Amino acid sequence: MNLSFRPDGSFHVVQFTDLHWHNNDPRDEPTGRLMADVLDVEAPDLVLLTGDVIAGRACSDPASAWRDAVAPIVERGLPWAAIFGNHDDEGSLTREDLLAVQQGIPGCLTEHGPEGLSGVGNYVLPVHDAASGRIGALLYCIDSGGYADETIGGYAWVAQDQVAWYRETARSLASGVERAPLPALMFLHIPLPEYAEVWNTRVCYGHRYETVCCPRVNSGLFVALYEMGDVLGVFAGHDHVNDYEGTLHGIRLCYGRGGGYHTYGREGFPRGARVIALQQGERAFRTWLRLAGGERVDAQPPHDPETKE
Repeated sequence: MNLSFRPDGSFHVVQFTDLHWHNNDPRDEPTGRLMADVLDVEAPDLVLLTGDVIAGRACSDPASAWRDAVAPIVERGLPWAAIFGNHDDEGSLTREDLLAVQQGIPGCLTEHGPEGLSGVGNYVLPVHDAASGRIGALLYCIDSGGYADETIGGYAWVAQDQVAWYRETARSLASGVERAPLPALMFLHIPLPEYAEVWNTRVCYGHRYETVCCPRVNSGLFVALYEMGDVLGVFAGHDHVNDYEGTLHGIRLCYGRGGGYHTYGREGFPRGARVIALQQGERAFRTWLRLAGGERVDAQPPHDPETKE
């Protein structure tokens, strides 16, 4: 299944994150309704699930939970892809097992990625020109892992072999005689350390209601993105009540909007999804939030670190 720009040159992605689906639990019902409502309004070209799709430890049947979680997407015949979070494989199924479950569901574009590479699910989805078939944009999906070892603690970091794979992939897919980088987006679950930096040093837009739960070790992925010059924006989840975006050295770092009702949230902070719109031939993207109840949020409140607002 090839992904292609629309006749008007646009390509829309809906990012759902941190659904934390269980098995046959009524508290998952509003999550499914939210997904259905967002998809009906936005009619995206791709749905990307950025981790913690299921609450693995709480699932007696993780495979069934995963199928239920993506049912609103499948029912609408939409293509979708996923990356793993730190909770998906905490139950009876491994990442490899859950990947096999995904790939048996209609519309799934999730790939394993190169054998021997750290993680399960490091891959790139090309978006093609509908007329010529040439690749016009790239969507990188990275397995950000689960937990660091006890000597360091906290969350895992993107490994060095993954960073090297990204560099080589970006280099090999560069286009034209001058090997110009194609416009690209990157999706992962655990935010990079630079998410904390951008909040503390740049004007951002949106909310930070919890500490940025990034790795304690910076493995250099952001530096690779900067040097390769293709990735315009990075999209993460993990922190359910953060939804801000900010630009650091020309790269927009964006949180999704937590969508799961069977996990923690914040009163007055509705669940929702992030929508990303690419335009063929442009090195830019637009993004907005679609909240439960149907509200579209294009402009979020600014946070200026100088004024501490």
